[in-house]
Amino acid sequence: MAVSNGGELREWRRSRGWDVPELARRLRRAADEPIAAHEGLVRMIRAWERGDHRPSERYELLYRRLGLPSGNENGAESQPTPTRRQEGTEPVRRRTFVELTGISLAGAMLPGAAASSATSIEPLVLMLTGTAPEPPAAPPDLTGLATSVARARKDYQACRYAELINRLPRLLSQLDTACRCLTGDDKLRACALSADAYHVTAGFLLKTGDHGLAHVATDRSMTTAQASQDSLTVGTSARILTHTLMSSGHLTAAVTTAQNHAARLDHETGTTTPESQSVYGSLLLRGALAAAQHDDRATAHEMLAEATATARRLGSDANLRGTAFGPVNTQMHQVNVAVTLGDAGTAIDLARRIDLRAVTVTERKASLLIDVAWAFFQWGKYEQAHAALRAAEDTAPQEVAARPSVAILARDLATLAPASIRWDAEQFATRIGATK
Repeated sequence: MAVSNGGELREWRRSRGWDVPELARRLRRAADEPIAAHEGLVRMIRAWERGDHRPSERYELLYRRLGLPSGNENGAESQPTPTRRQEGTEPVRRRTFVELTGISLAGAMLPGAAASSATSIEPLVLMLTGTAPEPPAAPPDLTGLATSVARARKDYQACRYAELINRLPRLLSQLDTACRCLTGDDKLRACALSADAYHVTAGFLLKTGDHGLAHVATDRSMTTAQASQDSLTVGTSARILTHTLMSSGHLTAAVTTAQNHAARLDHETGTTTPESQSVYGSLLLRGALAAAQHDDRATAHEMLAEATATARRLGSDANLRGTAFGPVNTQMHQVNVAVTLGDAGTAIDLARRIDLRAVTVTERKASLLIDVAWAFFQWGKYEQAHAALRAAEDTAPQEVAARPSVAILARDLATLAPASIRWDAEQFATRIGATK
């Protein structure tokens, strides 16, 4: 979609009777993901209205939500005003996950990778939509499938997403076959493995912003978890169900889901074993994030407090059931909640207490650095925000390239960065495909 030029943006704003700070407040209220802090957003709006820059796709959508027409009076969309850094160059537009179907993930999502890579997401899409060809029949090997599921979880937590999607379609197909063909305890085990594999699949899809396919994978994770008749497996799948509901804007349902499943798990199994403590605590953390997005501070902090107590009883971040739950992970979620609630200074203070060397899961370490970048950005400390993003990229380049929220932050930084880092910020945005 093409946004109006700077003069039209200014006239539209004035026609609504808003000054720039009021428009900034309304844009922030219309957003369902983190965006620039108020003062930074005011500066960005003024730059857009002067014609120095164009709003990114994210901000274009927010303008549309506030009533900006999608085109001019004769029905043709207005031509975009080129930004200073785009003159004479072909804009690079970040493609959505759905648009990547059939295209090399390494070429389209990962910086610097060759477009001729054999890694493609099309088999995964076909698998989830039920249009993939049936694989040759083979007796299910539960031992081999368990090893493959563990490897998929390891790839996910190590942010090796290109490798992950290369293996997922065949693995999911084999697990579906095992769930259909096996009986008795073998069937229950196959269903538990399938629930975990679909959990990993949904987590990857949520990272890349494909909520539709994520819902499909989440539904299959919960369905097979229930078929496994194992309370811990159901509780683990409830984590991704909470995440999916939260990412789709169903925040009340997400909080309720986490609370109900945590209570059910406590009732059915108690929180006496390390595994049950890990699943219980990780459910509370996911619910706390949903409550924070819903701006329910009391519930968010209540769930964080219970998770902290559970982590203290557990004693270490053992990554049981793929949760990465423990005292350090709980501290990291406290940072995320603070960022979500807009408490940038608190988030930075909390982050400074965390020893990154104690974070053994790469995906969690990169997520913390991205949260720190958002906190510094909210605080108006753009150089520190850029440094944190660079550290995240050094830690997990595929994680940084995969997340749409990172692209939003990178574009905003390229617009607001001081002269001392502007060129570096623009180059970073271009490198991860975040420019327009």
